[in-house]
Parts: sequence; C-alpha cells; structure tokens
Amino acid sequence: MTWSVSFSPFFSWTVIALLAVPAVLLALALVMSRLRGSLVRVGAICALLLALLNPVVLREERDPLKSVVALVLDRSQSQSIGERTAQTDAAAEALKASLATHPEFEVRTVEARSAGEGDATTALFGALQGALRDVSPARVAGAVMVTDGQVHDIPETAAALGFRAPVHALVTGRADEFDRRLDVVTAPRFGLVDQPQSLSFRVVEEGPRASQNPVDVQVFLNGDLIQRLQAVPGRETAISVTLPRAGKNIVEMAAAVAPGEITPVNNRAIAVIDGIRENLRVLLVSGEPHAGERTWRNLLKSDAAVDLVHFTILRPPEKQDGTPINELSLIAFPTRELFVEKIDDFDLIIFDRYQRRGVLPTLYYDYIAQYVEKGGAMLIASGPEFAGPDSVANSPLAAVLPAMPTGTVDQRAFRPTLSELGRKHPVTRDLPGSNASPPSWSPWFRSIDIDRPRGETVMTGPDGKPLLVLNRAGEGRVALLLSDQGWLWSRGYEGGGPHVPLFRRLAHWLMKEPELEEEALDAKGADGQLTVVRRTIGDDPGPATVVTPTGRAVPLALTQGEPGEWRGSLPASELGLYQVANGELRALANVGPVNPREYREAISTTQKLEPIAEGSGGSVRRLAAAAGSEVEVPRVVPVGVRADAAGRDWIGLRTTEETVLRGVDRTPLFAGFLGLAVLLLALSATWYREGR
Repeated sequence: MTWSVSFSPFFSWTVIALLAVPAVLLALALVMSRLRGSLVRVGAICALLLALLNPVVLREERDPLKSVVALVLDRSQSQSIGERTAQTDAAAEALKASLATHPEFEVRTVEARSAGEGDATTALFGALQGALRDVSPARVAGAVMVTDGQVHDIPETAAALGFRAPVHALVTGRADEFDRRLDVVTAPRFGLVDQPQSLSFRVVEEGPRASQNPVDVQVFLNGDLIQRLQAVPGRETAISVTLPRAGKNIVEMAAAVAPGEITPVNNRAIAVIDGIRENLRVLLVSGEPHAGERTWRNLLKSDAAVDLVHFTILRPPEKQDGTPINELSLIAFPTRELFVEKIDDFDLIIFDRYQRRGVLPTLYYDYIAQYVEKGGAMLIASGPEFAGPDSVANSPLAAVLPAMPTGTVDQRAFRPTLSELGRKHPVTRDLPGSNASPPSWSPWFRSIDIDRPRGETVMTGPDGKPLLVLNRAGEGRVALLLSDQGWLWSRGYEGGGPHVPLFRRLAHWLMKEPELEEEALDAKGADGQLTVVRRTIGDDPGPATVVTPTGRAVPLALTQGEPGEWRGSLPASELGLYQVANGELRALANVGPVNPREYREAISTTQKLEPIAEGSGGSVRRLAAAAGSEVEVPRVVPVGVRADAAGRDWIGLRTTEETVLRGVDRTPLFAGFLGLAVLLLALSATWYREGR
C-alpha cells in the first residue's frame, strides 16, 4: 500500500492562475503593512486557494509482478549428436523443477530449431527475443540456455540484448570431443555434359586427437562410386568428374569414419552441379522430297539447343539424264565424312523416308548399326519405301531395328491412339487430346505393317497395329515410326494433332534425357517434405526405402497418381542428403542448404558464449564432465540487481521491483463538512483578530 497527494482543481489552471495573482499581491500587501491580524488573513487566502486546487489523498493498492525467466532449449540438428539430446532433456527437467520452487519467477520455455534459407543456423538469441517480446526490460530476470555452444546469432555486446539481466549457458557434450568432417571448397554450379569438371574439398579434424595422417576418401557421382583417393587433413584436394547427363548431378565425397568421432554425418559433403548439354547434333537424311520433309526440319530448327545437319537426296544414282557433273549445282552427299569420320559426333541420326539407292555403301549401314550399339540414337520415319525391296530393313541396320516390315502398306484412314503401354510411357503420356476416345487428333491415311515388333509399342494405328515402336539396341536407342503422315498434324488438317510435343519428346528420349526415362526414381526436398516420384511402365513398384542424413532407414509407401507414376512423401525434419532406393534404382535429394553449417561445426564449445555471458553477468558451464557421466545442473537462486549472479554450483536470476496497480482510494481534503469547517475557521479568525 502506498500513499500520495495529487490535485484535482475545480477550475482550469489558467483560471486558478488568474485568481492566484491578485491573491498573492493582496497577501504581500498584508504582510508588508504589518497590520494586526495580517498573517491570519494571509493564511485564510492560502486556504481559499488550496481549496480551489482541491488536494486529494491517494491510497494505492499494488501487487508485485513476477520476474520473467527465459529457458531456451537448443533443438537444432547438432544437438542430436551423441548424448546431447538426453542431456538437454535432463537439464530442462531439473531447471523447471528448481524454478518451480521460486514463485517470484515466471518461466517461459522456448525450443529453438535450425533455421535459415541460405544456410541452416542455430539462432538461440532470436528465439530469446521472441519469448521476451511482450515483457518490459525491467521484468526480465535472465535467460538460461541449454545448448552445445554452436550458436550463430550471438550479439556483439550485452547491451544489444535489450535487457540488463544475466544470460547463463549450460553446454551439452563433453570437452574431449573429436570430430572429422569434409568441406567442399570449390565446385561449379553448372557444367557441360561429357566434359571434365574440377572440384576441391578439404578434410578437417577437430579435437585433441586431430592429426595429419592421410584419410581415405570415396567420390560418388549420382550414387555411383567413381573414385578412391587419400587426403591429408587441412589440405585442399582437387578432383575431376565428368557429368554423364543433363539436369541435376550430385557429387558426393565421403571421408572414412574415424574411431571415436562424435558423428559420421559430416564425413560426407555434396556438390550439386546442373549438367548442360552443348547443342545437340542431329543428322537428318531425307530420302526424297515429300510433303512431310519440312516438318522434321522446322521442328528441329525451332529448338535452339539443336545443331541440325540436313541432307535431301535430290539426285539418286539411277537418275541419269546426261548432264555433266561440273554443270550441276547440287552438293555431293559427303557420305564418308558423315558416316565414317564424324558419325560419333552426332547425338541422333534420322532417316526420313530413306531407301537404299546406292548412295550409301552397304558397309556404311554396318557402321551406323555399330554407332547405335555403342550408345547412339536413330529414328526411322518410314513411308512406303520401308515395305519395298530397297528398304533399310534389308541392310545391316536390321540388326538394330525393332521390327521388320511385312511388305504391306495399309492405305486406310485411321486416328493414331495410345496403347496401354503408351499411356504410361513418358514419350506419349498426357499428350494433348489423348484422353478422348477416339483421340481428338486428325486422321492419318497410311501405315506400314510390321511383323513381331520388339521393344515398346506406344502408339497404334488401324486395327491396333503398331505405329510407334521404341527399343534399345546395345547401349543405344532406336525408334520406328511406321507412317509418313505426321505432317498432317503440323498443317492443322482437321484440327491437327500434338506433333510438336510428340516428336520433341521422341527425339529427347532417343538422346537419353533423364526426364523421359521409362524407369526412373526421383526425389526432391522442399518445404519440410521429401517427395519421391517413381516412373514405371510396369506394375506396382512396391515401397521405397529412404535413408535419412543420420543413417536411419525409413520405408515409404508409394501410391499411384497419373498412369505410369507413383508418389510418396514424408516429413524431412533432418537437413542434409537423403538416399532413396526402389528396386535397383537409387535417387539422391538434398533437404535444406547444401552442407549446412549445423554439421560443419559439430564440436560442442563453451568459448562462443563466454563473452556475452560475462558481459551480462552470467556464466557458461558444461553439464557433464565426460561421456556417460551424470548431468550436473546448478541450483537457481534469486538475486538482487547488484548482486553476483553465479557461483560454483548455482546460477542467479534477478528479481524485479515492478508492481501492478490493483485499486486506488481517493480522499479530497477540502470536501464535505471538514473543508467547510476549515474555511469558516480561517475567515472567522480574520474577523476575530479584526474585532480585537
């Protein structure tokens, strides 16, 4: 309870001042006149002025406010190493029990996890400020942090905390920890496919057992082991890798695990390199001018990533009209240069209505077959000539073709449709208009019959006959399109059809673009979720197995979405590289920043928090002296503002003098009969003195 006096004047202060001026002058005149009774009259004037000011006696009832204590628990990923999680839980329980014995404290517990977009960090002081955002600085008793000491948002000075109270740190882990980690020093963000790329890394050892002994390191590219080497800790080591494909490529470097190190998680580091192809080189050979010849040329020329070499056979050897060769403006077909000397420079060879007419020697067809089997790609866009005696099927190319013609050309009109396999295959899946029955495409008017096709029939023609057949030959790929009517779609005949997506996907599948693989496994981490996509043209692929960055294996059920696509997802609470396996397929996905800071700094330490603790009057101490030892949590002691806040086995927290107002009693001094009696007494006294 507190007492005080305030004024609640009956008039404004301006009016009071106007009345006070003549009253003061009159009082001065009375005092200077030295008349009998002048002092009594001056007192009466003062009583009148005081009555106008209306003094009020206030009696306030206040309750003391509790001091706020912030208990900050470090739940970042580095806290999952070894015994740190158990130590944190034990310390938190002991601190809560100790604080509960002091009713003058209000405890606010906050758990801080790894945060940050560019690099995952431990932001304990950000969490501390959030917990005390609505608390006045005078009420803050202090903060107790349970952490491994690897904190990344420590203020430069104690003044930056925003309050004057001790900050104590209880550090998990132990003082004799040893750790080995691998850091990526340099790595390109992009790289050309099939070209060597240079990277460098460094093996780092920390702790009392650190040495300069060489360490075994394995290098993986997209999950496949490509290199073994030794690296000296502390020295930068350079390696070279060749990207096998366009798109995301993950280079993973793994140092051997040392006995006694606190965690093997940071023995691995990754570099994500986006593979970029140089312009794809395509050789298009048209056997003769025809209506659909320009369709292929226009499609390939519209792709800036394609370098096209196009030849059309305008003058076959059997066409002899007596014109001297030196008078012809035609360019001779450089058969030897294209099919012998530079055939391996091409990513794709397209024969568009081509037939054997003596332009290519028979031996060259064998070279082309070998080119395919060694990893090349070939597309046969056939017309009626494919069913004739001069068909390329009657050459050494037959060894790599997916089917042989029967010699029959079907001239009936039909609408191309997707086969059951084609609805799952990435080349033909979801083609615009394919969901209708029949598909909303214009008809074609000619197809070539084949016998016993090998490979995958993804499109069918009249009576369900094969129309587009895909197959693998050795390490290469072959596609056989059994009609020359695709140009009708490009011309918009009766609405046209999806010639651009179909032919472009077909070309990219032949050139082994990863997004068009029939059997593929992909994984991607975003927004705290790991999403796994399994593409297959077969049946249910079964569950996938996910290996987390800490080595924990988690089964993941896959459910069918679109035809040929199965999906599954799970929460990705850990940062780092996830490994996903399904059958013989394997995929890698990085969640969060590449090589997060949480794992680059895994050794527990007291040094980082010592300056801010000393500056605030707090302390830093370890919870356990050695591995397996019992956690020792200091007692909590309330202390005054100027008292020491730490001792050998205790930590101090400030108590506040802040209060909250519960009620106020107001008693006016000149109210009622008491005020009237005082005024009458003062006036009567003046007349009394006057009467004498």
